[in-house]
Amino acid sequence: MSNALGNHILVEFMGCDPHIMNDVSSIERDMVGAAQKAGATVINSTFHHFSPYGVSGVVVIQESHLAIHTWPEYGYAAVDLFTCGEMDAWISFDFLKEKFGAKQYSAIEMKRGAVQLLERTDFDFSSMREKAAEWRNPEMYTRNVWFTDKDEDQALSLRFTGEVFYDVQSPFQRVRILESHKYGKMLTLDDMVMTTEKDEFHYHEMISHPAMFTHPNPKNILVIGGGDGGTVREILRHEGVEKVTMVEIDGEVIKSCKEFLPNIASAFDNPKLELLVDDGIAFIQNAAPNTYDIIIVDGSDPVGPAEGLFSVSFYKNCYNSLKADGILIAQGESPKFNEKAFAELNFTLQGIFGKDKAPVSLFFVPTYPTGMWSFQYGIKGDTLPKNIERVEEIDAFVDAKGLRYYNSDIHKGSFATPNFVKTLLK
Repeated sequence: MSNALGNHILVEFMGCDPHIMNDVSSIERDMVGAAQKAGATVINSTFHHFSPYGVSGVVVIQESHLAIHTWPEYGYAAVDLFTCGEMDAWISFDFLKEKFGAKQYSAIEMKRGAVQLLERTDFDFSSMREKAAEWRNPEMYTRNVWFTDKDEDQALSLRFTGEVFYDVQSPFQRVRILESHKYGKMLTLDDMVMTTEKDEFHYHEMISHPAMFTHPNPKNILVIGGGDGGTVREILRHEGVEKVTMVEIDGEVIKSCKEFLPNIASAFDNPKLELLVDDGIAFIQNAAPNTYDIIIVDGSDPVGPAEGLFSVSFYKNCYNSLKADGILIAQGESPKFNEKAFAELNFTLQGIFGKDKAPVSLFFVPTYPTGMWSFQYGIKGDTLPKNIERVEEIDAFVDAKGLRYYNSDIHKGSFATPNFVKTLLK
């Protein structure tokens, strides 16, 4: 009989692969694998990723637990291996050292619960055993793996299955397709949620249809970004459109969505679409004047490859490429999440298009930080979207196409801004 109730190994792994240390799905898989390798019975796994760096998690086993926290920027992992019974935790240690690519390590082994210092109490286990039999662990353990999109002050966490369908580090960003329990498969770029199967229509209907119904006769459309395909899908619902040019800088985004988000990427084979894998900033700089009826800037946050989509020179080039009655619409950030970028973009558009021709549309996406998001307009002609009068035409279109967010009331209402937004825009 052992002279201790449990065996506790405190481990520090150093010189680990930083990409592994920041990959919640890989760490969850390896921690579960480490437990199973040592013969443990896995009961539950719970893991969180903290954007941009770090993973915390625990694997609950019948024999106790394995826990971890990582610092990817240092290639470091602190690991807790606590076991009881006949399980050899050093087997788990060797497994993790190899999987994490650790170049150095330290470990302290402690015996927990010294038997000679404890007094055993005898009591009737029978009723407890009968109750426990009703809750026997199924063959498949439960998993709680959490994806977290956060900045320095706030975060959004989604529980996902732990499955990673696509994971490629492109020249521009890390492109992944994961699957969440609540919102289905989701596209993430550099650990930020871009779109999900269950709420993508909020975004894609609102970036497309208000501008399409505001313009008197949109035929030639340019989309910059939008690699998931949802925006061009909505634009091409309008039969009067003759051509859509889409310029997406990252071909991996297109590839991943065509394979794993086909309902969003359903219009990529439409003959009216010219799809270019190219730099949208350079494209619009070289575009001919007075070319497009509508330009849609469907970019991500102003970091990485999308940073230039928030510059004054970019929007001046867009203005020049629009026809006389043209409309620009851009992903405009959240007035509650990124107030600075939100306000600065609007000041830029006011300076180029005119103070009264840069309206803001607000809408809601549950999986975006704070839930409140915006599209910002630049109106080159005289028709403002909030003055739309095509109510019957809009509602007939909505019914015919089965739209789930946009309608004539939402069109008008989205341009009504709360007082705190009005203050930001001043």
